[in-house]
Amino acid sequence: MGLCQRWRRLRLAGLQACALQTVREAAVSTPPHWLVERLGLFEELWAAHVKRLKSMAQKEHRTIKITLPGGQKVEAVAWNTTPYQLAKQISSTLADTAVAAQVNGEPYDLERPLETDSDLRFLTFDSTEGKAVFWHSSTHVLGAAAEQLLGAVLCRGPSTECGFYHDFFLGKERTLRGSELPVLERICQELTAAAQPFRRLEASQDQLRQLFKDNPFKLRLIEEKVTGPTATVYGCGMLVDLCRGPHLRHTGQIGGLKLLTNSSSVWRSPGAPETVQRVSGISFPTADELKAWEEWREEAELRDHRRIGKEQELFFFHELSPGSCFFLPRGTRVYNALVTFIRAEYTRRGFSEVKTPTLFSTKLWEVSGHWEHYQEDMFALQPPGPQRDHPTSHPTDTLALKPMNCPAHCLMFAHRPRSWRELPLRLADFGVLHRAEASGSLGGLTRLRCFQQDDAHIFCAPDQLEAEIRGCLDFLRSVYAVLGFSFRLALSTRPSGFLGEPCLWDQAEQVLQRALEEFGEPWDLNPGDGAFYGPKIDVRLHDALGRPHQCGTIQLDFQLPLRFDLQYKGQAGALERPVLIHRAVLGSVERMLGVLAESCGGKWPLWLSPFQVVVIPVGPEQEAYAREAQQSLRAAGLVGDLDADSTLTLSRRVRRAQLANYNFQFGEDRVPRLSSTLFFPVEYSGHLHVWVHWVSVPELGRSQDSGRLSHLGPRFLHPLTATSDPQNCFLLPLP
Repeated sequence: MGLCQRWRRLRLAGLQACALQTVREAAVSTPPHWLVERLGLFEELWAAHVKRLKSMAQKEHRTIKITLPGGQKVEAVAWNTTPYQLAKQISSTLADTAVAAQVNGEPYDLERPLETDSDLRFLTFDSTEGKAVFWHSSTHVLGAAAEQLLGAVLCRGPSTECGFYHDFFLGKERTLRGSELPVLERICQELTAAAQPFRRLEASQDQLRQLFKDNPFKLRLIEEKVTGPTATVYGCGMLVDLCRGPHLRHTGQIGGLKLLTNSSSVWRSPGAPETVQRVSGISFPTADELKAWEEWREEAELRDHRRIGKEQELFFFHELSPGSCFFLPRGTRVYNALVTFIRAEYTRRGFSEVKTPTLFSTKLWEVSGHWEHYQEDMFALQPPGPQRDHPTSHPTDTLALKPMNCPAHCLMFAHRPRSWRELPLRLADFGVLHRAEASGSLGGLTRLRCFQQDDAHIFCAPDQLEAEIRGCLDFLRSVYAVLGFSFRLALSTRPSGFLGEPCLWDQAEQVLQRALEEFGEPWDLNPGDGAFYGPKIDVRLHDALGRPHQCGTIQLDFQLPLRFDLQYKGQAGALERPVLIHRAVLGSVERMLGVLAESCGGKWPLWLSPFQVVVIPVGPEQEAYAREAQQSLRAAGLVGDLDADSTLTLSRRVRRAQLANYNFQFGEDRVPRLSSTLFFPVEYSGHLHVWVHWVSVPELGRSQDSGRLSHLGPRFLHPLTATSDPQNCFLLPLP
């Protein structure tokens, strides 16, 4: 079938999935000339590649030893045997479910011939690495569909923790509408049904530039990322893309694919940034897995923190302050409770809270290195004209809002001489941070331009480092246990572009590894994934739906103490340089609040809850006492609300309190004599609560402070319709 015939068949299949009028006139009906030329050149290179492989197989014909998972050793033929062939020898199930291989620890295509003696491992979709390969292959399918339907110029298409996305350029005046996603999705499904193979080849830099001569985005990537004489490209059907791989054997391994969202993103370029279109999606090996994910997603949407924030009147966003959050009184209550919780831990663990300015001269950021590496993500300000011309002002003064606290804490350390007796010095800061996030990446509380962190920096002597790391890990475990999160740790080691002495890095990595092993929690190794200034421990917490979130971090920094020339007088009297630890547990307080809202589904624990207790008088004659009860609750530091709406029946008010997710409901039928005591049921029988347990207001307040409710009795799902308590009082705990 000719290229144009294949093109028309795939486009027609996509258009039939949606009304024709939903596709704009910019959709292309014939393949662009650049696509035809690119595919023709790729086919020439592929033919030469196949010929070269055959030649290598003949010249290098020899037996190699392959070590399989479990230690079994098998023989293979160099430049001929592939991991897929070995998988079929093990079992047909493994051959069908494997998505890629690892050869000597490196990702590897299943159809790529093995070259030397190797340790071989197979990756399936069940593993993190396997999902990354699967979703990366899926984004190539999306890129192919965007080229074929829209004539898109592809930018980048990575896998993510929860799927994949692809950025592409449609022109300065062209945007993608949500109504066009079904058409794009249908073409993706046609491409997966066609089971098109992924073909890998290496091309020289000149060949790469020729392949992508009509794509300025790829040319930029070639200039920036391709440092060797060659790089890999992958062909799949009519798509040819610059990519390291590996990929699936063919698109038919993608059994279910769904496109989720479309938005705008910004492509950073030497000139003016370009606005590109971003489409995200998800895919699975089978349609049943996709269906199960869609059901899970429905539950996640019900827990969306933006929805909960609106329904519970916690916070809102406004176009006049994009990327910033307005916290309403109830939301501020939750926010402050989180901060208070961390402050109490700071006091217990020897941290000193400080306050630092928000606005700094760019000279500070030049010293720290942020102006060189982070300038595009900072908000820079020029003084207004009259101030700029003032004789005392420097003509080149530029101010910038701080995106992080560490340089300010370095100034605080350096503002006077320091002694070894002051170390470790633990400085904590809830200062407001600003980062110039792209508008397309903003989303609720998960990514903001203005936020606060439970940010802290520890200045310590080298021999104190291991103890401080252990303390940071214990801090993290204690907080996540209270918040109800499980977590996974990963040690990220020296990257290729690291700064500093290798021996210093080796020592630091050994310290982190010993601390992790002693900590006792499972952890992973991410070789080469550390920051350029030091190794780090990445922390991924998992919420109630099993979703991962990157919130906390523990990072070593050898560079800032050097850049700011930080010193302290050691025990021997000589000046020594401290080690700096960056650490956060919550990370962004705003983001953690959003994660908590979704994890608990809006049913907050008592100590965080914006809806702790509601007092419900049965009738108007009990309202005066109900107000007294409300004041007692507030005096104990609890959020006590009153629902005395006489236009509603008692059951309606109880139901309203349940829908609002109050932790407790306190109802009163006649005025009791126990002014400091509340009652709630401990057993439920039909519509009658037959036993009553009491708890004092101070005890309820202590429960809030401890963050635990278990000692107060069981929780109930049913509303009260009657009570046999002689006091005729009730206090209902909700699930």
